[in-house]
Amino acid sequence: MSDDTPDSVPTPEEDAVAMATPDSDLDNILEALLLASEQPLSLDALQRLLSDDGAGDRKTLRAALERLATRYEGRAVALDEVASGWRITVRDAYAPWVHRLWQEKPPKLSRALLETLAIICYRQPVTRSDIEDIRGVTVSSNILRTLIDRGWIREAGVREVPGRPSLLVTTPQLLDDLGLKTLDELPPLPEVKDPEQLEAALARLAEKRGIRLDQAQANAEDDGDEADSDAQTEPAPDAQERPVAPPMPDSGGPH
Repeated sequence: MSDDTPDSVPTPEEDAVAMATPDSDLDNILEALLLASEQPLSLDALQRLLSDDGAGDRKTLRAALERLATRYEGRAVALDEVASGWRITVRDAYAPWVHRLWQEKPPKLSRALLETLAIICYRQPVTRSDIEDIRGVTVSSNILRTLIDRGWIREAGVREVPGRPSLLVTTPQLLDDLGLKTLDELPPLPEVKDPEQLEAALARLAEKRGIRLDQAQANAEDDGDEADSDAQTEPAPDAQERPVAPPMPDSGGPH
């Protein structure tokens, strides 16, 4: 006797995969993944997630992401590409209202911290001594620890000189938090020539991401730089006479 019953009945999940071929469905799937993810998703990550659906090639995914970005034009949300991949974010124009959802205030970053971060951005890889030579004061261990704890800088080997000081570089997390794809999106050195201006540029970017520069703490933290007993190097003998932000050379740019 013949049996017309199929060997297996597709599950709801398999049915969903089978229907995931039209462009509109792929757009919606990408939207769902990006909304649910706590971190940006790279093309490689999206490929892995969709490899079983026949929609995992990079060209198809990029086209779908472009359609999704177009869909968001004129809306409160946007599809951004940052260093680590793609993410859906609220547009900056609506940030003041979104901030009301949280009672705590945005984190405050001192001028000294942002100035140190700016030097690392434009001069990396740099050592602590390099930063001190530019700023004219000893760098506080608390500043470097804060930047490392935030995931904004990391150690990338050592310089082969006596003492083998650590080389500091920025991380993709910093670019993600500032909403940037690469450091090339920072102002070029011909336009921003000293750490104070670099700090101001970073402060503007930080404020767009809900991070505030705390001018009230700037002097106190600068004092802490000089008094930090954990400093690995001593300030230059003429540190008190040198400007805090001596001019930087015009050549070069972010790496």
